[in-house]
Amino acid sequence: MQNYSALSLFRRALGGHAGWQRQWRSPEPKAEYDVVIVGAGGHGLACAYYLAKQHGITNVAVVERGWLGGGNTGRNTTIIRSNYLFDESAALYEHALKLWEGLSQDLNYNVMYSPRGVLMLAHNIHDVQSFRRHVHANRLNGIDNEWLTTEECKEFCPALNIGSGMRYPILGGALQRRGGTARHDAVAWGYARGADARGVDIIENCEVTGIRRGPGGAVEGVETSRGFIRTKKVGVSAAGHTSVVMDRAGVRLPLESYPLQALVSEPVKPAFPCVVMSNTIHAYISQSDKGEMVIGAGTDAYTSYSQRGALHITTHTLDAICELVPMFRRLRMLRNWGGIVDVTPDRSPIIAKTPVPGLYVNCGWGTGGFKATPGAGHVFAWTIARDEPHPINAPFTIERFRDGVLIDEAAAAAVAH
Repeated sequence: MQNYSALSLFRRALGGHAGWQRQWRSPEPKAEYDVVIVGAGGHGLACAYYLAKQHGITNVAVVERGWLGGGNTGRNTTIIRSNYLFDESAALYEHALKLWEGLSQDLNYNVMYSPRGVLMLAHNIHDVQSFRRHVHANRLNGIDNEWLTTEECKEFCPALNIGSGMRYPILGGALQRRGGTARHDAVAWGYARGADARGVDIIENCEVTGIRRGPGGAVEGVETSRGFIRTKKVGVSAAGHTSVVMDRAGVRLPLESYPLQALVSEPVKPAFPCVVMSNTIHAYISQSDKGEMVIGAGTDAYTSYSQRGALHITTHTLDAICELVPMFRRLRMLRNWGGIVDVTPDRSPIIAKTPVPGLYVNCGWGTGGFKATPGAGHVFAWTIARDEPHPINAPFTIERFRDGVLIDEAAAAAVAH
């Protein structure tokens, strides 16, 4: 694997940058692999990377029906935080956040992680009580989170409107200073490059059309648009299409898929120093390194596999943003898009073995998938390699919905879903 450094950049510049290698190969699928990962998004690629790096399993294929990182990984708003309420969720997202902090060095690839702070605004008494509870719960788990008054919110993010007459006045906020953003494309590319260098095959334009099971019910391989691939272990990380893929193995999951919309403005000079989120008005905003204001909304109210959402959702979100940050009212929107999020009844993910021997699933992240990318990939690789859950993802089973041991994180999701 070619290393990136200031010295290598200088050397390549002398040769007109003509000597760089391709970051990953485009191999033909082999007849058999030890593990097949379905989905070449951040979670699937991270899982393959950790399977190779930490567990020594390199005969791995990551199959993707489209292009690498073309699903939710390339369609999110790049927010990273770990200030979730319950112990199980806090442990999972904090594990991810700690990996984020050293990820560029680990991958030798700049993922542009920026710990600029995530400020979650409170607009009513319920918000204040809920976020103060979050602050105390996070501190008990050793996770940074602090309560700010209205004036302290304004000091931390000067662009905020704290004046009178607002429909949703700012009564304070919970701030996680280690939270922030990263570059979603770079995360996918970095993991793809690292996995490929360790022998993993990344196979694009290869749709899984079936999961073949043997007489005893165990996985025997996957049927794809490029032929049958034999394997004894299949890990599914297909985000909003997880239900479709799992149905091909005869497994039903408690999932619903919804469109989730986002949009960006024209680029402007640095004007917004952090990430601001508001659950009450279902809007969140940050400024990208290119200067665009990245804005996210809540999910649409209907289930769909469409990557286009309803216009009134983005209109409502922009109304809220303009009230929170009046100086953005004259910004022109550059583009908008949608993704497909898969949601469980308790708004927490499933990272687990399934009733089918050799079949594993990582799904149900709702709007929290990107921020969990390194942590989810790490514990999912452990689960596949050892055929048992990592202690961090042990609570996130399918059986918890049967047994009533739910991890209800709807209030901590920061958007309605």
